[in-house]
Amino acid sequence: MALIEVLMAVLIFSVGILGLVGLQSRAIQLSMDTEDRNRAALLANELVNEMWLRRAPTVPADVVTAWKAKVAATTQSGLPGGEGEYSVTGRQADVTIKWQSPGASAKSQLTTRVVLP
Repeated sequence: MALIEVLMAVLIFSVGILGLVGLQSRAIQLSMDTEDRNRAALLANELVNEMWLRRAPTVPADVVTAWKAKVAATTQSGLPGGEGEYSVTGRQADVTIKWQSPGASAKSQLTTRVVLP
């Protein structure tokens, strides 16, 4: 009888440990996603700051090209599979960044809309 009790205790303990490992794995995934979203917001803010400095929603093509390269460069604070898009409608500009997180099934996206006076 004591042996069965010990086996049941080991089984319950093992299930608990497996649950904690799964919880830790999910916490790491969420932390990485939060870091990627924060980086995307900072990258979008760089282009928005350029618009505010120029007081116009249009930005020179060489600045946009350099910004898109920075978004895609994972070794230089870019995003994995990062793609930056920029469109202007009147005094409004939309900055969209898409990226593919490792292990994620779908691409993540952040869009920032700027309306300049």
